[in-house]
Amino acid sequence: MIDAASKAINDAREAGKTRQIVRVLLPRDPTGSRLGTFAEGDANGYAQFSNAALVPPDETWQGGIMQLYRAAGATCREILRAISPNPGGLPPRTTEDVSVDPSGVDGMGLWTSESTSPSDDAACFVQPTIEITNAIESVHKQAGSKRLVFILNPQWRNVDDALDAASKVGGFFGSVASFLGGKGGALKRLNEMGFESTFTIEGYVCKGTDVRLMKRFDSDWAVFALNDMGDGYVSLGTSLERPTYQDVDEMMDEKGIALKYARDIGLADKL
Repeated sequence: MIDAASKAINDAREAGKTRQIVRVLLPRDPTGSRLGTFAEGDANGYAQFSNAALVPPDETWQGGIMQLYRAAGATCREILRAISPNPGGLPPRTTEDVSVDPSGVDGMGLWTSESTSPSDDAACFVQPTIEITNAIESVHKQAGSKRLVFILNPQWRNVDDALDAASKVGGFFGSVASFLGGKGGALKRLNEMGFESTFTIEGYVCKGTDVRLMKRFDSDWAVFALNDMGDGYVSLGTSLERPTYQDVDEMMDEKGIALKYARDIGLADKL
């Protein structure tokens, strides 16, 4: 995944996109989904995750947003190293700044890399909320148009709720909706700065099966389902727009994929 995300970021940068939004799965101990377990593996470095499962950043993480941040921070560091030139085999110097998280418990940070050439430096906001849009804008201005600034796994969702939709309308009601937590105003500011999605991997469960949605800045959405052996993915199809849950359900129906419990007890073919 690091290779795929890094390649997409570099390809987008070569296409002139220096303000990017990236969403990825995060590494976690394979037993971490067992909510009754007293303790699970932590995430302080990426190398320990050679046998880890890649998991969506959802409510199954026992440690909440701070555990997610530790995994996302390690992932960010590896991406920064992968996208930076390293003459002589020396990786770039990476720095973490958690002062962008005033509360200290919202799981946010700013990671930067320093390469041999300043033009190759990069900055990454990890798991930002809409409340730190001012900090993002400040770094955006300091970096200039040529240096890369990207956002990794923002805490706002890809889909809108009622407040999000209202906040995009503008005017008095849009301002009220933004004040109440709608993301429309902040997304408008990010759009004006030039931020756009360049690489996305998302996941959820449909028909009892793990589903993954994947998109690059230059591709359609691709949808995959984990097979019943758990060792590979089956392509369900592609879509120009982000597929809804109902769209994925229809894709699985068209492929003749039944509910997982039916497959497990032999009432339907295995995936």
